[in-house]
Amino acid sequence: MKSQHTNETNSQNAVPTTYYQFMEISVRELLIEKGLLSKDDIRKAVKDMDSRGPELGAQVVAHAWADAQFKQSLLKDAPSAVKKFGIDIGPLQLMVVENTEKVHNLIVCTLCSCYPRMLLGLPPDWYKSSEYRSRAVREPRSVLREFGTEIPDEVQVRVHDSTADLRYLVLPQRPAGTEHLTEHELAALVKRDSMVGVTIIPEFSWLPLISNNS
Repeated sequence: MKSQHTNETNSQNAVPTTYYQFMEISVRELLIEKGLLSKDDIRKAVKDMDSRGPELGAQVVAHAWADAQFKQSLLKDAPSAVKKFGIDIGPLQLMVVENTEKVHNLIVCTLCSCYPRMLLGLPPDWYKSSEYRSRAVREPRSVLREFGTEIPDEVQVRVHDSTADLRYLVLPQRPAGTEHLTEHELAALVKRDSMVGVTIIPEFSWLPLISNNS
């Protein structure tokens, strides 16, 4: 199904509106017409989503490392577990997959760029690229090597394909030498790429902890 609408940047360069963009516009306008949402409500929600980073996801991971009961809840029913952090994912499903000594998980969206924005913010450009979306499924170990991540042959690499209804988050392995750290200090070790699965968190060293910005 193709929409006849166009998204015009100027009169000389009209860009066709995709099916999903057309559907978003239609639903948005209907909600506004019915008085269920206002334009300001939508602008505020978009601004809030665009301003998020991976810090919230890092807090969830750090709490799972520190609290075994929460970890089990997170792995069993992530949507309910993350409500502890004020996160309501609505109709979406969220699944958290754990890295272990035997399994390494990698997240991709082969169709577009479905991503756990409620926990990680906006997806990086490489996640949305056609090269990553195709190669992560066909040759995941090669892709991981390009991120500097070498997974031993005896460790299974599992690739999880996100969808419009389902998002994935990787629970990285807790690095050695972190037993004495607080949750806040643990969260500072957790980076966005480790929660997508393209990197792993190295063994802890006594270097100054860097803020979670990647």
